[in-house]
Amino acid sequence: MRVAVRNESGWPLPVYETAGAAGLDLRAHLKEALELAPGEWRAIPTGLYLALPPGYEAQVRPRSGLALHHGITLLNSPGTIDADYRGEVQVVLINLGKQPFRIEPGMRIAQLVVAPVVRVEWQPVETLPDTERGSGGFGHTGV
Repeated sequence: MRVAVRNESGWPLPVYETAGAAGLDLRAHLKEALELAPGEWRAIPTGLYLALPPGYEAQVRPRSGLALHHGITLLNSPGTIDADYRGEVQVVLINLGKQPFRIEPGMRIAQLVVAPVVRVEWQPVETLPDTERGSGGFGHTGV
């Protein structure tokens, strides 16, 4: 699938790093490094502007290595880029770790996954069909 992209970052366009990868790594488009204190969050620019085809979305997701090793994740995970959005893709990073974290220009900070969108048509009803699970949720199968 072809996606129109404007790249103002100066970094190469995101690529799939392996043959089986679902996500493309997004890089921080910063003039200079910045530090995220524990508990702090910031919108980090990527310098990328997309025109997704109708019927698609892009999800911005955390990078597992940053989360595991540093406690760096996305505050709104996943972030959604709609097909009709034309602004800059930004990544809302939060530091859930115990140490300050330095974000360098060009650092890979998140993943972008493009996927089809299924739009629903609501059918108002008085009752829902029964299932074995019913209304059980939030640990109903055990912890």
